[in-house]
Amino acid sequence: MSVEAPAGPAERVPGESPDADVPGLTATPSGAPIGVRMLDGGIIEVALPANEEIEGPAARVAGATVRAMADGRRMPVLLVITGVVGVSVEARQVYAGSIAASAFALVGESPVDRVIAHYLLRSKTETIPAQFFTSEAEAIDWLGQYTSED
Repeated sequence: MSVEAPAGPAERVPGESPDADVPGLTATPSGAPIGVRMLDGGIIEVALPANEEIEGPAARVAGATVRAMADGRRMPVLLVITGVVGVSVEARQVYAGSIAASAFALVGESPVDRVIAHYLLRSKTETIPAQFFTSEAEAIDWLGQYTSED
């Protein structure tokens, strides 16, 4: 089972206001949503939209959604960056300052994805393990060691 929550506009988590759940409302300027969902095994997946520059407001919305799903716990986060054009300094700070993540696995396919991943990893705190993968299955397997049994 997975639970999905598209990140909504204006830094709101879906459900916070009546218009937050209206289809078509998104967090990125071009209209592409950042997908956030709970995977089986207690891993939160954040899928950044391809062909997009991720800005701070979109990252804050996704971060709020992750915190809501984590519900006060620290959980492993799978960050899918395949095809992302870039990540702003503000968005990088949002991901690096996550209080809900116990570990980050970044997944990408291309050399550009790897460069963006290393840009994000450069800002991580030493207390949150993080690694880049080209295989989502390997990333999920690695994150398994950071899940907790509640």
